[in-house]
Amino acid sequence: MNERIAEFLQQQTCSALCCVGSDGLPWCFSCYYAFDPENGLLYFKSSAQTKHAQIMLGNPLVAGTILPDKLNKLQSRGIQYQGIILPPGHPLTQHASSFYYKKHPVARAIPGDIYTLQLNTVKFTDNSLGFGKKFTWSREQTVIDE
Repeated sequence: MNERIAEFLQQQTCSALCCVGSDGLPWCFSCYYAFDPENGLLYFKSSAQTKHAQIMLGNPLVAGTILPDKLNKLQSRGIQYQGIILPPGHPLTQHASSFYYKKHPVARAIPGDIYTLQLNTVKFTDNSLGFGKKFTWSREQTVIDE
């Protein structure tokens, strides 16, 4: 993964995700995440009873955005991504809980499950490097700098 993208993802804590239900309607939610740069994974915690968890069981394809925890309106930066929620028991989900709780230890006190989101495409816009500066990454392709 592009070094700038990975660095940005590691520095932030919150993502907005969107999933699409069997009725074709989108549903968005926000969550705290932990980023695994080695495998290109985001881990987040939620309850199996939530609307979005139920939707993701039927359709694990998701898209989302990540903005800086502290916004700078003069130098906008942010991530747009697409990915898939991996099923429990998938080999890449083995370390999800320990990875997530290392970044968010207080979350142990909140009931819920840790989900694993495999990033498949990422676009990072970083206007602090010049207006319209973008970096893209795809699991199938090499990094493209625009």
